[in-house]
Amino acid sequence: MNLSTTLLFALAAFASDSDWPQFRGPSASGAGAGSPPVEWNGESGKNIRWKTEIPGLGHSSPIVWGDRVFITSAVPESGDPSLKVGLYGDIKPVEGEGPQSFNVYCLDRKSGKILWQRTAASGQPKIKRHPKSTHANPTPATDGKRLIVSFGSEGLFAYDLDGKLLWKKDFGVLDSGFYMVPDAQWGFASSPIIHDGVVIIQADVQKNSFVTALDVVTGKELWRTPRNDVPTFGTPAVVPYTANGAKGVQVVVNGWKHIGGYDFKTGKELWKLTGGGDIPVPTPVYSDGLIVITNAHGQRRPIYAIRTDASGDITENHTSIAWSVERAGNYMQTPLLHNSLAYFCFDNGILTVYQLATGEKLYQQRLGEGTSGFSSSPVTAGGRLYITNEEGYTHVLALGGQYTPLARN
Repeated sequence: MNLSTTLLFALAAFASDSDWPQFRGPSASGAGAGSPPVEWNGESGKNIRWKTEIPGLGHSSPIVWGDRVFITSAVPESGDPSLKVGLYGDIKPVEGEGPQSFNVYCLDRKSGKILWQRTAASGQPKIKRHPKSTHANPTPATDGKRLIVSFGSEGLFAYDLDGKLLWKKDFGVLDSGFYMVPDAQWGFASSPIIHDGVVIIQADVQKNSFVTALDVVTGKELWRTPRNDVPTFGTPAVVPYTANGAKGVQVVVNGWKHIGGYDFKTGKELWKLTGGGDIPVPTPVYSDGLIVITNAHGQRRPIYAIRTDASGDITENHTSIAWSVERAGNYMQTPLLHNSLAYFCFDNGILTVYQLATGEKLYQQRLGEGTSGFSSSPVTAGGRLYITNEEGYTHVLALGGQYTPLARN
């Protein structure tokens, strides 16, 4: 597979009536309503309905609304960009890249035909990228009327679903990189999310980190809350909040100095938790009354299962933490919570499954030979678990508390 292109596939048995509106799908759950096949082959065409080549590089996930698929890519003016996949620790950014076009694509869901393409911005990227990263990392989000697209330092853009630009916002340079080596620029990765007419953006960067809420119709800033944290790469989540019998909604973010929850309407901090891995990437996920947050880099690799009524600083007072595991967390992948189980896959392909209510470990199993990197987050559909590695192979397993492999595609 040519790494200088993004290839977008549609599996033959994908349900046509299910939407996937943001990173990790509905409520960032990773759970789809369709029933993809167990086996397919992108080269032979087995169980592939269509295949469309998208130029450039993009780590943004496709999103789906109705009969349309949306994806982004960064396309260089000249030359072929490349990715360095695998298990390695090189922190140096890619040097010498020229101007890029930051593109948005809309495809027909049934045929793969490109319906429209828009260039949101163009020019020399304001921030360099990691060799495993791209200049189009954030996944778009849609509410069915508007498409919100982030290219980090190049801007935030709102389109209608026919490609008309509605508004755009410039947050300035968003320098996400290694906080210990500021010259190691790695590229912005946090995706926008939409909830109840509001766009939520998390921007943890080298200086002046913040989380903010924008009106989805106009782009007007509704609130902005400063964050005292190092660069992080996770996407925020919207989950329920309960306190003293009152129910509401909160924005939950991953972090190192500041994992926390913020009031959805005002941005006021509700609770915080300090500590963990120092380069947080996974998105917080929610199920069965628990918010699960994990990160893994540096000295610690925690998993936290936090109750929705958390308040204040819970770093020392753990009454709001239902359970935790100190050295089992994920570095890159967002975990999957489904049917009272929690699935965690490490960078080297080791899958661990826990009881969500108690944190009891049910099994741990390596996927593959331990030589491939695993960066993508697992998804589920049709009663099966799908986990894809960086070389393009997808492991398909049965859901449940026992390891039951079904296929490797």
